[in-house]
Amino acid sequence: MQNTQVLLARRPVGVPAPSHFEIAETPVPEIGPGQVLVRTTHWSVDPAMRGWANDVPNYSPPVPLGTPMRAFAVGDVIASRHPNYAEGDVVEGLLGWQTHALVEGDLIARKVTETDLPRSYALGILGLNGTTAYFGLLESCGVTEGDTVVVSTAAGAVGSAVGQIAKLRGCRTVGIAGGPEKVAQCLSEFQYDAAIDYKSEDVEAALARHCPGGVDCYFDNTCGPISDAVMGRLAQGARITICGTAAVTEWDPVPMGPRVHRQLLVARARMQGFLIFDYKDRLAEARSALADWLRAGQLTTREHILDGPEHAPGAIEMLYRGENRGKLIIAV
Repeated sequence: MQNTQVLLARRPVGVPAPSHFEIAETPVPEIGPGQVLVRTTHWSVDPAMRGWANDVPNYSPPVPLGTPMRAFAVGDVIASRHPNYAEGDVVEGLLGWQTHALVEGDLIARKVTETDLPRSYALGILGLNGTTAYFGLLESCGVTEGDTVVVSTAAGAVGSAVGQIAKLRGCRTVGIAGGPEKVAQCLSEFQYDAAIDYKSEDVEAALARHCPGGVDCYFDNTCGPISDAVMGRLAQGARITICGTAAVTEWDPVPMGPRVHRQLLVARARMQGFLIFDYKDRLAEARSALADWLRAGQLTTREHILDGPEHAPGAIEMLYRGENRGKLIIAV
């Protein structure tokens, strides 16, 4: 049995490109005690993978060169020597970009139980993206009914869920996205009350028009000039959740932007970094709520699926160019 692996072959600086990866065929090792062999069917592509591939300070160590790219994946258990998993189980976790993942059973994140929904949802709306939106908005931002919520990368896998959950909680939502197609998505698919095209509009002027009372909650997926514009519109007691920094592709030297201390002081605002791993003990709570909303038609999601492992080396770069039209997934 052969294992197709997408290996990190060279260390990138910034966004990984196809030249940083190699595709290899390796034999699948014999399964040992406590291990599980998973035949993966879908690999996730996430913004966090840029940080995992680079040799820079991060919340996770860099992916070692010559090993499969770290990634969330979902697949079928085809052999198990772990008591919690049996052949035929569908599981999800950090299985990497490889068709056959031999892992310690304790490292599998979970069995996928929402079998009435597409299994690929375990990598998006019911996985890292949806749970990040759920806790980042409800816990970190602490939204309440009537809040004005602004979301950057509002048509993305996280941002689209944030906007819809905010609407379910009775908030006014304003999305910021790039290009007319994504702006239209925000309005027609993801229920935003207003959407701003940062590529063609003056973001600061548009925020003044759409948020006359100020911004109560800003869900920041970008950093950079978009976030600078939002800082000038903070309402008193505003909450800012920093979920991603997609607008900054290199951190050496550290990019210098406008100082935000005065805006935070005057608005008595709170800015907080957010990682979903801080909520690992409550993920089932979020998945249950998200699945119920999906079944009831109150929440929608869109996927952009690339067919075949050969598309993986260029997928992270594609994500950062904004060319995907939904949660980016590789079907294997």
